[in-house]
Amino acid sequence: MADTPVTLRTRKFIRNPLLARKQMVVDVLHPNRANVSKDELRGKLADLYKANKDQVSVFGFRTQYGGGKSTGFALVYDSQEALKKFEPHYRLVRIGAAEKIEKPSRQQRMHFLPFWIWYIWVSKQGMG
Repeated sequence: MADTPVTLRTRKFIRNPLLARKQMVVDVLHPNRANVSKDELRGKLADLYKANKDQVSVFGFRTQYGGGKSTGFALVYDSQEALKKFEPHYRLVRIGAAEKIEKPSRQQRMHFLPFWIWYIWVSKQGMG
């Protein structure tokens, strides 16, 4: 099913020179198919705008009721450096351009607080 034809239509196209990118709303027509992967969309948009796949970010896709059409946002950056500079870190992690920052859970962080800080926090929460 991955080889079925997919049509991309862009609208609300804006060239944003301050952020070194092109931004647009993308309508994806995918009849007889559940969805199109973001990775595949990045590749198709990179071909369409003559850019590298690493310069494209897609997000916010929602499939319409009944299927066959999805709508979301796409950003095509002028360079990989601009993408890393302006994109939020969680989106960079999703596309594999950055590593996820591992930190201890909230419970573990709260466990190591000094008692007086913990006491103030509990009293403000109305638990004590």
